[in-house]
Amino acid sequence: MLSKFKRNKHQQHLAQLPKLSQSVADVTTLFSPADFRKTLLEKIAGATRRICIVALYLENDDAGRSIMSALYAAKRARPELEVSVLVDWHRAQRGRIGAAAAATNADWYCEMADQNPGIAIPVYGIPVNTREALGVLHLKGFIIDDTLLYSGASINDVYLHQHDKYRYDRYQLIRNDRLTDTMLAWIDNNLKAAEAVHRLDQHERPKSPEIKNETRQFRQDLRGFDYHFTGDANNEQLAVTPLVGLGKRSLLNKTIYHLMPCAEQKLTLCTPYFNLPALLVRNIIYLLRQGKEVEIIIGDKTANDFYIPEDQPFKIIGALPYLYEINLRRFLSRLQYYVTSGQLTVRLWKDGENSYHLKGMWVDDEWMLITGNNLNPRAWRLDLENAVLIHDPLQQLTEQRERELALIRTHTTVVKHFRDLDSIAEYPVKVRKLIRRLRRIRIDRLISRIL
Repeated sequence: MLSKFKRNKHQQHLAQLPKLSQSVADVTTLFSPADFRKTLLEKIAGATRRICIVALYLENDDAGRSIMSALYAAKRARPELEVSVLVDWHRAQRGRIGAAAAATNADWYCEMADQNPGIAIPVYGIPVNTREALGVLHLKGFIIDDTLLYSGASINDVYLHQHDKYRYDRYQLIRNDRLTDTMLAWIDNNLKAAEAVHRLDQHERPKSPEIKNETRQFRQDLRGFDYHFTGDANNEQLAVTPLVGLGKRSLLNKTIYHLMPCAEQKLTLCTPYFNLPALLVRNIIYLLRQGKEVEIIIGDKTANDFYIPEDQPFKIIGALPYLYEINLRRFLSRLQYYVTSGQLTVRLWKDGENSYHLKGMWVDDEWMLITGNNLNPRAWRLDLENAVLIHDPLQQLTEQRERELALIRTHTTVVKHFRDLDSIAEYPVKVRKLIRRLRRIRIDRLISRIL
């Protein structure tokens, strides 16, 4: 009786979410990063009213330069076009982790502005916290006219498969004027207008310590900002619900928590970094005990964007993929019974030297969550995240959904036993020593909360 009551409580949360009606003809799934790059460039070139690019970063490399050049070309061709870019304040003003010091992305944004006088494309730096390690802008979604291009990808060579290597993500196009109006109004009112937010395409800008008080207030304010819209769809039709949130009590986190137990047959979950919050692990165990199927698709440690091959110089950040694998091995050892019975399926994705960045959930054939949320403690507590929850009670998106999942599974192998994964004793010597040192001073627990 109690389990039925709980399930109804979870279903009730989803039923009460406001929903925007969605035409099935206006939902398109792209199936590769190269297609995503091509479509993004086409949409930018064809924009007539507005373009708003939101990403963790827009990199000064071939892919990033092609996107930025396309934005300037579109603005030059149609001066009335509203064009803006939002990226993380801290990430834009440093180089890549482990890379030699060089000119930053923010320096490049200023160069582009200098080279294009009279064509204003503001680049806003969003400081979600006073330090990057304690929270970043992890919002996703490019708004072009009335179309939302949603992906977990940022903009650089690897995410857009500009050269040999790619980072695999999900890519959805949703044409819906009420959805894009809602998301853009939220950005205009709560991000661009905030006192802590400053332009990165201008040489004169404050240093991070100079805006620390404004940043703290901004972060506090963000905790209370949800998307505001009035639903126009019922629970018997195709609909979308945009969600946004910062902090563990956000509506986005609550919805993720309630979504999982609503599975009547099967939950499928993707995350690149296996470090689930305890609350979500409990949800998975609950489903397994109820006899439901759970499928988790994760990147192999060598497909992690922090992985460093053994023939290259080791850096501390290179230990992260091994820490995630340790988490996964421990998780599977607890639940080996369900792995053996076939109820719990864990797939590891690996395709040569390419990397894996997928996130999201599929609940039965009814619900689909597209998000940049990594479903880890960092996403749960520190970063500003968003998502679009798609409700498909009539299974109108079945063909797209099944094709996307089939392609995601293509380069995966199923873990049959937790001992199929390497143990710490099998790791490279430098990794082994570092992990044991971290454990000795218990800093591995802190790392698991912020990465």
